Amino acid sequence: MKHFTKLAVAAVVAGITAGAAMAQELYTPNLAYRTGPFAATGIPLMNGQADYFAMLNARDGGLGGVAVNAEECETGYSTEKGVECYEKTKGTAIVTQPWSTGITLQVLPKTNVDEIPILAPGYGFSPMADGKTFQWAYNAPAGYWDAADMILQYIEGQGDLNGKKIAFLHLDHPFGKEPLPVLEKAAADKGFTLVPIPVGLKEMQNQSAQWLQIRRERPDYVIMWGWGAMNAGAITEAVKTKFPMENFIGVWWSGHDADLAIAGADAKGYKSISWSFPNADAPVMAAIKEHVVDAGNSKSNPEEMSGVFYGRGIVISAILAEGIKSAQDHFGTAQIDAKQLRWGLENIDMTEARISELGLDGMVPPFKTSCSNHTGHSGGWMLEWDGEKFVKASDLLTANTDGYADLVAEKAKEYADANQPWAVNADCAE
Repeated sequence: MKHFTKLAVAAVVAGITAGAAMAQELYTPNLAYRTGPFAATGIPLMNGQADYFAMLNARDGGLGGVAVNAEECETGYSTEKGVECYEKTKGTAIVTQPWSTGITLQVLPKTNVDEIPILAPGYGFSPMADGKTFQWAYNAPAGYWDAADMILQYIEGQGDLNGKKIAFLHLDHPFGKEPLPVLEKAAADKGFTLVPIPVGLKEMQNQSAQWLQIRRERPDYVIMWGWGAMNAGAITEAVKTKFPMENFIGVWWSGHDADLAIAGADAKGYKSISWSFPNADAPVMAAIKEHVVDAGNSKSNPEEMSGVFYGRGIVISAILAEGIKSAQDHFGTAQIDAKQLRWGLENIDMTEARISELGLDGMVPPFKTSCSNHTGHSGGWMLEWDGEKFVKASDLLTANTDGYADLVAEKAKEYADANQPWAVNADCAE
């Protein structure tokens, strides 16, 4: 009996010890989509994200000596599955990464109650820039309204917008409709005609009707808010209809190397605004090769790793890691919780010096977040397809955020009023 009691006590102690050991991790689940119609773009992004944290775990023992558990929950880009993944992972997660504007919109009100930060780099609901209203949501380093403004700036640099016609080819999905408020305001202010042309989820690979409309409208420019299979479909149709590729510009999710490679030299001149850039010579790439690739722990390949989306995945995980480190330093603990990470994500300061320290040279522009600014508005480069790869076609462009600050405030208030009771950060005075 005594022997049994000792065994029982030992088992309890072992259980407690094992539980404590298991707790020593930073759980940062990723609502991934390696399957479904958007898998071609999701896979390189997820690989880049995963490899960055795998590198930190192997090289540094994680962050602050605590391993990062970047477990994936597959959504297939389905909003319903995304919400299921959120509910499944939120219990011990310090962050949620929805990876879809549709999923983001569904979990946004939940996170305000559950008090868990959303990290949606370069996507989601643009008014999330208002950190006082959306205290648990972050879309750093740049948002969709920033993208729309920078694209228009670039076009305006080629000549006056007054009297021009711009077709807006977009996925008929919350993601595709997101920039419309800024584009419509700019059209009214600058005197150009905006022609919205939606592409249904079932039409992504066959856009003959949309490109027939573009031929009839004869726009001066086409701006594309495409994703996944829609990008390749649009580029193929543009080549077929002989639309001037130099006047065809996509958002950053429409600048995937593999989509352009299908058309090759015929797509030369196509452009995409981007807040990230692949740099094979950046020190972070060598670190990932040494600690992850050479160890056989990467799902990527050399061709993918040279592309825009893999590099962007690295940058996304680096942004999250900076938020974690900021919180760890501020609160004096490596094992931070979701509330502490909220503070960390609104105190990121990615200076040129810090970017270099992280080995991300040339891969992301500097940006800074605060309690009132959850986007950072890093700016971006216009990338151009040279027939084989994307190259920088502009200096750093920065969004004229003053031009739509009133719109951000208006839409943020509308959202809060429609979702009462809605808790705001009353302590945020910036």
